[in-house]
Amino acid sequence: MKAATQRDRKEGLERSCVVTRTAKAPEDLIRFVAGPDGVLVPDLRRKLPGRGVWASLSRRTVAEAIRRKAFERSLKAKVAVPADLPDMIDRLMLRDALQALSMANKAGLVIAGFAKVEALIGSGRCLAVIAASDGAEDGRRKIGQAVRRVAAAREAEGLKARELPVVEIFSAADLELALGRAHVIHAALAPGPAAEGVLSRWRRLVRYRTDDTAASDQNDTENTTEPAGPNAE
Repeated sequence: MKAATQRDRKEGLERSCVVTRTAKAPEDLIRFVAGPDGVLVPDLRRKLPGRGVWASLSRRTVAEAIRRKAFERSLKAKVAVPADLPDMIDRLMLRDALQALSMANKAGLVIAGFAKVEALIGSGRCLAVIAASDGAEDGRRKIGQAVRRVAAAREAEGLKARELPVVEIFSAADLELALGRAHVIHAALAPGPAAEGVLSRWRRLVRYRTDDTAASDQNDTENTTEPAGPNAE
């Protein structure tokens, strides 16, 4: 879990997870509000009006909050919590990441095609590699070899090897949709603000799926009850 900055603490920007009761920066949490129809809504961008309740950026924590009826208690209101809320959040975060990828593509920061991806990796200007989650293992192996060759070349020159992130949350169909071209299995991100936006959303989704912000906290608070105050706003 990434620790909140001292500035966040000073300005009171931390929020408390409804399950673990741990205070964290908003970036390490998911905000929820009750919609006009009384249905709980995940507010991924933290902009929706109304009283909010927060849960750690973790699928397991969201599921635990549903089991404990923690959202209802914290909001002090009758709210309908969708039974598929953990899956809904996953879909919304994936869609958000795809939209960011589409914007990066429009900004000219996405390179598609094995040869072009390999060339960008070799140039040293590659920010991240994108591999379709359902792509052939042989293609992934070749991309991995290209990344390792660049790392070896840098080390031979006395330079620090730079680890390239490999984004594997998109299917080939997702990539075709976001990039507007057929048969996309491999792509790469060139440096730029829009590309950084893709990586930011990718990291949040990976954290949500792997529960890396919640595991230790949740073990310590398995039998606790939820506070009504600091986790809401």
